[in-house]
Amino acid sequence: MLVETRSEAAARVQEILTKYGCNIRTRLGLHTLEAPECSNCGLILLELSGSQDECIRLENELLALDNVRVQKMVF
Repeated sequence: MLVETRSEAAARVQEILTKYGCNIRTRLGLHTLEAPECSNCGLILLELSGSQDECIRLENELLALDNVRVQKMVF
């Protein structure tokens, strides 16, 4: 997912990720360092496990947030 305004969305994103923590096998957060501060935009990669229904609920809650874009890969 791309969090376009971390300063505004980070708390809510974290709340959702915590709620679905048992479905998150791997989480990797990336952001660009723009001197002298961090970028306000961040990328979070998730590897999910568990039921398809739970994963879809997580996706839908993230999609409902302003300034958060979600894309997925299914293998």
